[in-house]
Amino acid sequence: MKKDRPYRKSTIPDNARCVFEGVIFDVYQWEQVLYDGTFATFEKAVRPDTVVIFPVLEDGRILLIDDEQPGRGSLLGAPAGRLEAGETPEECAARELKEETGLVAKEIILFSEVHPVMKLDWCVYTFIARGCTKVSDPHLDAGEKIKEHPVSFEELIALPYDERNLDGSIFRQRALEARLDAEKMAELRNAFFG
Repeated sequence: MKKDRPYRKSTIPDNARCVFEGVIFDVYQWEQVLYDGTFATFEKAVRPDTVVIFPVLEDGRILLIDDEQPGRGSLLGAPAGRLEAGETPEECAARELKEETGLVAKEIILFSEVHPVMKLDWCVYTFIARGCTKVSDPHLDAGEKIKEHPVSFEELIALPYDERNLDGSIFRQRALEARLDAEKMAELRNAFFG
């Protein structure tokens, strides 16, 4: 049975059956008619959708985190996490922001929605959280070590985008475009600050 995602349509067909159910990933298979009328077994993995949040602090800096988890080194990026059952992307963004940073935002704006891998039913929602204020200490999972790393907008745009910095983020592409095009830079700055 496919998992309920009321906020978006799944890319798994109704006739698919789950052949593997894991902690994070499930695998579905189905018979697909081909152009010549024959059939083939198609397969796709499913995982919970993810949110990425760029918090804008009251002083105008953007809060990045140096995030270390077991099994991999630290990455410099934005707070992020998986959606929980029944949670909308916006609810997840607010929850992850508070859990990882202790911040609450006045407004959370959808920046992008991408499906980064064709053979994976998975969406990454990137948000900009404006007007962030500290309301508590972070509440980290046992598998997280996080250090806060506030940067100016200019520092954020100038970061070297490699495997250690903002890896896999749609923001990487937008920042690179903004470096080359003044109009795109103005659009990106407006997305962060209004």
